[in-house]
Amino acid sequence: MGKTLTGFGLILALTTALIAPAYAAGTEVRIGVALEPPVLDPTAGAAEAIDIVVYQNIFEGLTRIDPTGSVQPGLARDWSISEDGLTFTFNLHPDVTFHDGSSFDAEDVKFTFDRILGPDSVNAHKEFYEVIEAITVIDPLTVAFKLTRPSGQFLFNLGRGDAVIVAPESADNNVTDPIGTGPFSFVQWDKGSRVVLEQYGPYWGEPVALTKATYVFISDTATMTNALLAGDIDGTNNFAAEALAVFENDPRFKVLVGTTEGETLLATNNRKPPFDDLRVRQAMAHALDRKAIIDGATYGYGTPIGSHFAPHNPYYVDLTNTYPFDIEKAKALLAEAGFPDGFKATLKLPPVAYARLSGQIIASQFAKVGIELELINVEFAQWLEDVYTNKDFDLTIISHVEPFDIGNYANPDYYFGYDNPEFQSLIETLNATTDDAKRKSLAIQAQEILARDAVNGYLFELAQTGVWNAKLAGMWQNSPIEGLVLRDIHWTE
Repeated sequence: MGKTLTGFGLILALTTALIAPAYAAGTEVRIGVALEPPVLDPTAGAAEAIDIVVYQNIFEGLTRIDPTGSVQPGLARDWSISEDGLTFTFNLHPDVTFHDGSSFDAEDVKFTFDRILGPDSVNAHKEFYEVIEAITVIDPLTVAFKLTRPSGQFLFNLGRGDAVIVAPESADNNVTDPIGTGPFSFVQWDKGSRVVLEQYGPYWGEPVALTKATYVFISDTATMTNALLAGDIDGTNNFAAEALAVFENDPRFKVLVGTTEGETLLATNNRKPPFDDLRVRQAMAHALDRKAIIDGATYGYGTPIGSHFAPHNPYYVDLTNTYPFDIEKAKALLAEAGFPDGFKATLKLPPVAYARLSGQIIASQFAKVGIELELINVEFAQWLEDVYTNKDFDLTIISHVEPFDIGNYANPDYYFGYDNPEFQSLIETLNATTDDAKRKSLAIQAQEILARDAVNGYLFELAQTGVWNAKLAGMWQNSPIEGLVLRDIHWTE
């Protein structure tokens, strides 16, 4: 430490940095991630860092979510739905084993969901599965779920990390010694340093190319940058946008820019004057210059949105031109609403960079139409108490990162305070619909209503910005669900 390399030492160090990425080429990969998971059981914690390591790698569910956000078969090879939409019957893949060699069957499925719904459950999203009334083991490879009401989101929820299948023999130890059915088995966890996975030879599904994957925990951007340049790691799934320029023109790397499930909103208290007036919300929508916000708050990597839906989702519709940037139109609407000189409001900002930066830009934009914003920086605990729980706010900026969470708008007690019976009825129908084409039509209608009502200021979808060795392929460009899925990653030479 503190020494300067000269002469041969410097040449050796530079040479190593240039050729190091080649050492990993073949069947192993080393991935840098910013956060270390608190546990390795996705059914026992809400942290995204858990799923980054284990989802679809160590653990699998009855269904799985693919890179587009669509539902695909997982441990269930197929399923049928009763005419009343209340019974889902799953046919399981045969000859599946857990990593300890024990067999997987319908009893494991029943155990998993009894555990999720049990009184001692620590599942972070137990509410997703409370629609389950009963689980019946028909035979070792067939299991049926009886629901209390139709649920069009049920198959998606079965594909979340919260619903991966665990075995009664090993479930209690999964927090530190995870045993699943996935293509990779757990090898070791060096706390504060790394988690190592290896290919599981008897895996039931399509074989994977990688024989070993190491997740290296690096929280600092500068350290992550140096690790990539030195070849100590082969890539990272979500790198700091402000530092991407280092890699964009370097032929040793590829930069993958996609979207996450993070809809970033100028969230509005619709129950509170003057925001209960549609014309005021429309005026604010017209006053937003999304491009300037995206350039300033995300270094140009955010994707503009016009409603509450992720652009990578197959149900997405582009509504960004519903209220195009138009200062004069904004002023006219404010005058029509009784505010020819504008008004004053507060903007509470949680301690994340995209919110604080967006807030400054939006305050400048709104000032041009007469809306004077007082920026109030709050810690996240205070944001949860003031904004989310007590609804004590005018405006705020936050990213909603849960997949398919448009249904929140059907709850008039949610912190937005949006109360639209037409929308509530539509979501009720959507939730009860299992036909995919009908669900898509209903989801588009829901997006259109939110855009029309300018419920919130729809700003951008948070970007996923991955930096990878140029010889690696098969990484997900978008992030429709929490996880860093290894199954398709491979070296091209």
